[in-house]
Amino acid sequence: MLIGLVLALIAGSLVSLQNIFNSKVNEHTGSWSTTTLVLGMGFIASLTMGLIMEGGNMFTLQHMQPWYWFSGMIGVGVVICLVHATRLLGPTYAISIVLTSQLGFALLWDSMGWLGLTRVPFSFNQLIGVLVIVVGILVFKLGGAREPKQDTGTGQPKQALNLK
Repeated sequence: MLIGLVLALIAGSLVSLQNIFNSKVNEHTGSWSTTTLVLGMGFIASLTMGLIMEGGNMFTLQHMQPWYWFSGMIGVGVVICLVHATRLLGPTYAISIVLTSQLGFALLWDSMGWLGLTRVPFSFNQLIGVLVIVVGILVFKLGGAREPKQDTGTGQPKQALNLK
């Protein structure tokens, strides 16, 4: 279980890091170019690592449902939406919403047993957990965060309440 926790923490940090990198790439090119670059580089990296780690067995795809092949197309939607959300909301707020959405939909799919998942009984404790995260995001966003503003007299940053 400890290894699973460590891997999940690493994955979370990598998703946040990738999101920041993607938004920086998008500043210099378009969304579709960013998506092509990100997924193309990911393809090259995963193909290389897969061949090193699994060799020819990497392409043995037995007993797989045909709709699972659409996963890569879903990845296009993920990258496009994340790039735009980060540009519009900023990395912290965008990732907070993305992670909450992931948790909420995972709870839905688990409790319904959809997409070939083993059905996990729904509990209100799980729903409360997701709602607590949503409230945390609202507190984070609306809780009076401070943004530096330029002092017109000195040209130095000045702290002011963010009342947006």
